[in-house]
Amino acid sequence: MKSIAVLTSGGDAPGMNAAVRAVVRAAIYNKLRITGIHRGYQGLLDFEFEAMELSSVANIIQKGGTILKTARCKDFYKASGRKHAAENFKKAGFDGLIVIGGNGTFKAAHTLWVEHKIPIVAIPSTIDNDINGTDTTIGFDTAVQNAVEAIDKIRDTAASHDRLFIVEVMGRNSGHIALEVGLACGAESIFAPECKVSIQKVCQNIKRGAARGKKSSIIICAEGDTPGRAYEIAAKIKRHSGFEAKVCILGHIQRGGNPTARGRNLASRLGVESVKVLLEGRRDVMVAIKDNKIQVVQLSKNNKKKPINLSDLRLTQILSI
Repeated sequence: MKSIAVLTSGGDAPGMNAAVRAVVRAAIYNKLRITGIHRGYQGLLDFEFEAMELSSVANIIQKGGTILKTARCKDFYKASGRKHAAENFKKAGFDGLIVIGGNGTFKAAHTLWVEHKIPIVAIPSTIDNDINGTDTTIGFDTAVQNAVEAIDKIRDTAASHDRLFIVEVMGRNSGHIALEVGLACGAESIFAPECKVSIQKVCQNIKRGAARGKKSSIIICAEGDTPGRAYEIAAKIKRHSGFEAKVCILGHIQRGGNPTARGRNLASRLGVESVKVLLEGRRDVMVAIKDNKIQVVQLSKNNKKKPINLSDLRLTQILSI
């Protein structure tokens, strides 16, 4: 193996740059040529390649987003598009590909291996933390911290005005952010796609708190299939209890900003490991973190949705009395 490439795909996540930096420097350390592909799989189709040097990744470990850019690629859903990508891969003389992204990125990577035997190693990077086979993903810790810092400020206002706030965090199909943030912020209730929460029960909890003199409350909800879900919950609470709830949707603020130290270190470890795994001849795999140890997981055996920790949900219910 003499030449490899790296791309970032799907939603951006803080720590992607740290991962790119680790891949580039580990490749150069191992005497490999390393090329950055701009705009994810779309860049592979459009031949948007850039030779990377040590200086290419200087001073990026602390930056959010991705210097390689990212894009959704509709053509990759077609067999003809994937064939074109494989042809460009071979034309460029690449011997291996490292992809950094989430479930959609991984599915495309696995398909490229099955159809065209492109040697690929995947690095899990998504703020949703919904990739099975790894304890956490690049970007998750930072997204949670961003949300916690914002909600701490909201709680100051809630307490000052004796208000009920419903804060909507990201998580279209996953409640990992909502659960982690809710636990860290002392939320009264958490709404997540993976579990049903009774509005009546939530209203009972609010009334119970009010009866003992509690003046303000915070409820966390994941956006679910329809961003703005918090407004629906607020309307239902008012209908069942008469309580007026203020709504705050955090949105993309969770994705941006400097990655946390934990996020940077995870990205660095997985980035270096991905190059090592490619050189060892492993294919169609993800480098993951389990019990603080790096493991290698087959993409073909990793198609289940990662469940949330229901014991943490129960813990939140206990602490919110």
